[in-house]
Amino acid sequence: MRKFGLLALVLLLVSGLSLAKTPKRQASYAIGFYNLENLFDTCHDEGKNDYEFLAEGSYHWTGDKYIHKLANMSRVLSEMGTDLLPDIGCAAIGVAEVENARCLTDLINQPSLKARNIQFIHIEGPDQRGIDCALLYNPALFTVRDTSLIPYIYTRPEDAGRATRGFLVVSGTLAGEHVTIIVNHLPSRGALSYAREDGGTQLRAVKDSLLKDDPNVKLLIMGDMNDDPQDPSMAVCLGAKREISEVGEGGLWNPWWNELASGNGTLKFEGAWNLFDQIILSKSLLGGKGLQYSGHQIFRPDYLLQGPGPYWGSPLRTTAGGQWLNGFSDHLPTVVYLK
Repeated sequence: MRKFGLLALVLLLVSGLSLAKTPKRQASYAIGFYNLENLFDTCHDEGKNDYEFLAEGSYHWTGDKYIHKLANMSRVLSEMGTDLLPDIGCAAIGVAEVENARCLTDLINQPSLKARNIQFIHIEGPDQRGIDCALLYNPALFTVRDTSLIPYIYTRPEDAGRATRGFLVVSGTLAGEHVTIIVNHLPSRGALSYAREDGGTQLRAVKDSLLKDDPNVKLLIMGDMNDDPQDPSMAVCLGAKREISEVGEGGLWNPWWNELASGNGTLKFEGAWNLFDQIILSKSLLGGKGLQYSGHQIFRPDYLLQGPGPYWGSPLRTTAGGQWLNGFSDHLPTVVYLK
């Protein structure tokens, strides 16, 4: 009896340790994306054109401004998803326009993110300005399996020698299921449309490869697309559909198409809304078994928007017109909910 009792105690302790290492399961999860608009530190990175974010640069970037930027970004990131999940927030958030791992380390050490033990995935990319994509995640909810950075490839001879952000692919486990998130930042509107169309085609190839490896993977493609949902890069090259009913096997749904058509957006240009910040869902999240789409939102608390004046209602930027505003970003965040 004594040996049996001791064995039972050991098994109980081992079981407890195993459970402690297993991410929690809950009824709902939030996944987000946010373009942080130039989260640069104050140091020059060798080989990168980051000079405008030095003290003598055009932004007159200082340690004090950097500290404010970190605090502002962490506030938003910690509050995303809390409308429906007030004590938890997002299980994972893709971010764009981050200079390096040092900035991400400083970011996750902000009190509101550190309290949730938020971690990050980042792979240094070839972008000439030095901005990258990354994934923040809560290890109590999302367990990372594999990561890779697939390069964006310029296809035209006139672009030879150019380099930009790649496709950050993070595979993991959420709610006991295989979930893969692709975070990307397609070429800006300073480039012609073909550059983003090539990006959509390359994203589609990455998606097809992931589905070939696991047809049941729950896949989210997110990022600053620098195009709207109806533009060729998204609607044709990537093939993300407007309506769920249009999505075939291996297909994708873009919930932000109808959102923009309703007059909502994530950034403004010349007084009109665009919706570049998209989270696109695979068919496996649209009415099958297990983890499924249950809603989406543009996260837009009042503090993220400019007050009365010529830009009333636009996103409150860190800097505009050479003036330090102590704001947030020229983009608003987006969130999807899964249950």
